[in-house]
Amino acid sequence: MGTLAMETLEVEKVVEEDDVSPIEEVRLTVTNSDDPSLPVWTFRMWFLGVLSCALLSFLNQFFAYRTEPLIITQISVQVASLPLGRFMASVLPTTKFHLPGFGPRQFSLNPGPFNMKEHVLISIFANAGYAFGNGSAYAVGIVNIIKAFYHRNISFVAGWLLIITTQVLGYGWAGLLRKYVVEPAHMWWPSTLVQVSLFRALHEKEEQRMSRAKFFLIALICSFSWYVFPGYLFLTLTNMSWVCWIFSKSITAQQLGSGLKGLGLGAFTLDWSAVAAFMFSPLICPFFAIVNIFVGFALIVYVVIPIAYWGYDVYDAKKFPIFSSHLFAADGQQYNISAIVNNKFEIDMPAYEAQGKIHMSMFFALTYGFGFATIASTLSHVGFFYGREIYQRFRASYKGKDDIHTRLMRKYKDIPDWWFFLLLALTVAVSLVLCTALKDQVQLPWWGLIFACFLAFFFTLPISIITATTNQTPGLNIITEYIMGLILPGRPIANVCFKVYGYMSMTQAISFLSDFKLGHYMKIPPRSMFLVQFIGTIIAGTINIAVAMWLLNSINHICQDELLPPDSPWTCPGDRVFFDASVIWGLVGPKRIFGALGNYGALNWFFVGGALGPFFVWLMHKAFPNQTWIPLINLPVLLGATAYMPPATALNYNSWVFVGVVFNFFIFRYRKNWWQRYNYVLSAALDAGVAFMGVFIYFALTMENKGLTWWGTGGEHCALAKCPTAKGIQVDGCPVL
Repeated sequence: MGTLAMETLEVEKVVEEDDVSPIEEVRLTVTNSDDPSLPVWTFRMWFLGVLSCALLSFLNQFFAYRTEPLIITQISVQVASLPLGRFMASVLPTTKFHLPGFGPRQFSLNPGPFNMKEHVLISIFANAGYAFGNGSAYAVGIVNIIKAFYHRNISFVAGWLLIITTQVLGYGWAGLLRKYVVEPAHMWWPSTLVQVSLFRALHEKEEQRMSRAKFFLIALICSFSWYVFPGYLFLTLTNMSWVCWIFSKSITAQQLGSGLKGLGLGAFTLDWSAVAAFMFSPLICPFFAIVNIFVGFALIVYVVIPIAYWGYDVYDAKKFPIFSSHLFAADGQQYNISAIVNNKFEIDMPAYEAQGKIHMSMFFALTYGFGFATIASTLSHVGFFYGREIYQRFRASYKGKDDIHTRLMRKYKDIPDWWFFLLLALTVAVSLVLCTALKDQVQLPWWGLIFACFLAFFFTLPISIITATTNQTPGLNIITEYIMGLILPGRPIANVCFKVYGYMSMTQAISFLSDFKLGHYMKIPPRSMFLVQFIGTIIAGTINIAVAMWLLNSINHICQDELLPPDSPWTCPGDRVFFDASVIWGLVGPKRIFGALGNYGALNWFFVGGALGPFFVWLMHKAFPNQTWIPLINLPVLLGATAYMPPATALNYNSWVFVGVVFNFFIFRYRKNWWQRYNYVLSAALDAGVAFMGVFIYFALTMENKGLTWWGTGGEHCALAKCPTAKGIQVDGCPVL
C-alpha cells in the first residue's frame, strides 16, 4: 500500500506541474482556466472595436503634428470601453435571429453579459497597426516630409499604399513564427502581463463606493475642463521656464532654463499633454525604469552636454544652438535644404559644395552618437547577461512539453499557414507595384524593397526572442538608414522608404506576435485575433492618411516653425527629426556626415564604446558576484535614455520623471490599494480629457481663427535660447557677442 500511495502522489505531482507555467511571473498573473463558450464575435465587439480604432486613429494623427503631441494609448481604450460594453449589454435587445447563408445558427445583438474576451478584442482592434504604442502609422512621416518640408507632392493613393503595405508586411512572416515565440511557455513576453493584470482588475466585482467607471468619469471631466487653460487661454502653462523670465537678456541663462530649446533647469508644466508627450503616460511606467531613464537623462543632459558645449566647444558647438533638431551651415545660419535638392528630387552636388558641409547642434550630434552606442550595447548586453538564458529557454520551448495555456488554446481552430503565405505574397506584390509604377513618388527601387524585406525577416526571430524573454527590443531604424545611405546616397525618400520597410515591418511583426501572446494568455480564438488585427490595421492606416492630407492641405505653413506664429501648436517636432534624418542619411548621405567627407566621423566610435560597455559591466559582475547592484547597471537603458530627444525636450523629461516618481514610488508605496484600483484609470482619463478638449478647441476656435493675444499666449518666453554663443556669429533675433 505504501508503494501504491507513493506512485499516486508522483502522478498527482506530475499533473500539477503540467498545469502551471514554468515562468513565475506568468503563474502569478495569468489564470489557468478558460470558458470556450464565451462569445467573442459580438455586435458589441465590432461596434466598439471599429469605433475605438477610428477614434484613436483620428485623435493620434491629429495630435501628432502638435508641439506637445498626445498619444491616446491602448490602456485608455481598455478603461473607457468597459462601461460602454456593460451599458450596451444592459440596453440591447436579446432577441435571437437567423442570418441568410449561416444555416441553423442563431445570432443576437446581446448574447449575454459583456465579457473579458470581447474586451480584449476591442483593445486589440483599437491598437491595430501601431507597434508598441506608436500613435500613428510610421510611414505617415514620409508623406509629411514630402509635402511640408520638401514642398513636393505625393498622391493619396501612393501614400495609402505605402502606409498599408509597411503596416501589414510583417504580419506575413510573423504568423509563420508563432510556433517559436508565442506557443512556447518560456517565450513569456513580459509586457503582455501588464495588460493581463489590468483586464483582470477591470473585470473584478466592484464592491467599493467609488467604482472605477465613476472615478474615470470624474477624472475625465476634470482633465477636459482644465485643458482649456494650457490649450487655449494660457498657453504658457505648458512651458513654465521661469529662469528665462528672470534672466531675459542672458543667452546662457536661457539655454540652461528653457524647457523647449535648452536644458530645462527649473522648467515645469501644468499641461498633461506635455507630461505624456513622446514617452506616454508616466503612470504606467514601472519605477525602476523611470529611475534608469532619469539617471541616463541627467548624465547626458546635465554632465556630458555642458562639458562638450561650454567646456570644450566640440565641433564648434557654440556657433549653433545648444539644443535644436535643425541643420546648420558653418556660419551658424540654418542650412537651406531646398537649395540642394534638384528637379529629380536628388542632391544637387554643385549647390551642396557651394553651401558647404552640414552642421548639427551639440545635442543633436550627440543624440546620434548615443543612438549608435545604444544599438551596440543592447546587443552585447543581451548577449552577456541573457544569452545563455535565451538559448536555454529557446531549447526548452522548442523541445519541451506544451504548457497549460498552449493546451487550452488547442480547443480553438488554428490559423492555416496559407493565410500568412497569401498575405505576405499579396503585400510584397502590391509593394513592388508601388516601387515600379509609382517610383517617381517613392524613389525606392524594387531591389531595395526586396533587400529591406530580407533584412526585416532575418532580424524578426532573434529580436522577437530577445523581446519575449527580456522585454528589450533593439531597433533597426538607424542601421537601415546607414546601410541605404551608403548604398544609394542622394535620394532622401528612397532612404526613408527603405527604413520604413526594413525597420517598421519588423517592428510590426513583433507587435503582432506580442498581441498574439496576449490573446494566448486570455484564450482568444486565433482566427478572431488575426482578423481583428488585419481589419483594424486597414481602418487605422486609411484614417491616418486622410487626416494627414487634410491637415497638410488646410493649415498654412504647417511644420514650418520659422514661419508660424510663436503660439502656434503645429510645429511637427517628430516630423522635423524625421526630415533631418532623411537629409542626413538619404539626401547628403552618411559618407558626407559621419564619414571621411563629413564633420562627425568620430561619432562612429560610439558603436565600439556601446558594444564594449556591457562587457566590462559583466566582468565586474563576475569579479564581484556578491555586489547585487552591479547587474542593475543597464547600459542600453542609460545610453538610450534620451532616445526621444529631439523631438522630446528637457521639459518633457523633467515633468515625466516627476509625475512618475510621485505615482509609482510614493503613492505605490504608501497608498497601494488606491494605486491598484485607480492608477491606470486616472492615466486613461487624463489622456482622453485632453484629447477631447484639444479637438473641440481646434474645431470651435482655431479653425475660426478665434485666438487670444497676451503674455500668457506668447510661448515660453525664451527667445534667446535658440541663439549661438560664439563670438561674431550673426543670427536673426540674436545679439552679436
